[in-house]
Amino acid sequence: MNIIYFLIQQTMFFSIPLLIVALGGMFSERSGVINIALEGIMVMGAFISIGFINVFQDRLSGQGLFLLAFLVAAAAGAVFSLLHAFASVNLKADQTISGTALNMFAPAFALFMARMVQGKSQVPFTDTFHIEKVPVLGDIPVIGPMFFRNCYLSTYIGILIFIAASVLFSRTRFGLRLRACGEHPQAADSVGINVYKIRYAGVLISGVLAGVGGLIFVIPTSTNFNASVAGYGFLALAVLIFGQWRTKGILGAAFFFGVLKTLASAYSGIPVIKDLPIPNEIYKMLPYVVTLIVLAFSSGKSKAPKAEGIPYDKGSR
Repeated sequence: MNIIYFLIQQTMFFSIPLLIVALGGMFSERSGVINIALEGIMVMGAFISIGFINVFQDRLSGQGLFLLAFLVAAAAGAVFSLLHAFASVNLKADQTISGTALNMFAPAFALFMARMVQGKSQVPFTDTFHIEKVPVLGDIPVIGPMFFRNCYLSTYIGILIFIAASVLFSRTRFGLRLRACGEHPQAADSVGINVYKIRYAGVLISGVLAGVGGLIFVIPTSTNFNASVAGYGFLALAVLIFGQWRTKGILGAAFFFGVLKTLASAYSGIPVIKDLPIPNEIYKMLPYVVTLIVLAFSSGKSKAPKAEGIPYDKGSR
């Protein structure tokens, strides 16, 4: 049972960042702005928030410091995503090129600034955020050891974000307007909806969630940030496509890829798998190979929302 508990806990560590970042991508793309800059936004959010932890960890610690770093990551992601929003919405630039530029800029900026400030490319931090056991809940049989021991606050925040995103996207006026601006911007404009503002809001939400996702990915997996999130932004795009741009589909896809990442990183701790005559590299390649296969088979059935440019002058409405 201990192995099962361990695998489920590791799956949560890998799945929650994917879930949050893919939800962010959904808000942007359903508004009509393709956002392949998720990787760069994750890097920027992680860099700024981990830098914040590095500076203040001598005066603060524990969950209070984590929550402050969480807000810093959200703000950093939002500000950085404004570049993509301005280029895509106001300048009507090619959204793929804009996103690629941000993906290239973010790690270079993080490495440059880290070396300028610290003289080295890594930003170290002390992990004071690990929760050994949640009081009361950690004592529940089976469920307690599975979900409320050896965990991080980010797991529960991620679940709350999913619930909030589902309600906002599917059951609010804003969600309806967001979808309308992505699929039929002319019709949305004709009834008085400011398409520019809605698309800016979609990209900003995407930036907030991707920035937070960068922090949530780094904290459980390392004690140093070296300007990389291991391609998680691109993997989140695969989760978004596999989940058909819908919240429930994204949830299932995130945990599917999370299981694969867990097997790739923790295979040596699983007796049955460890004894198999399979090279280590095969396990490490597995998530990415499966990603390519899934995308190849799902691309023909994909019902991607339209991402039309705004067909009127930026001075209208």
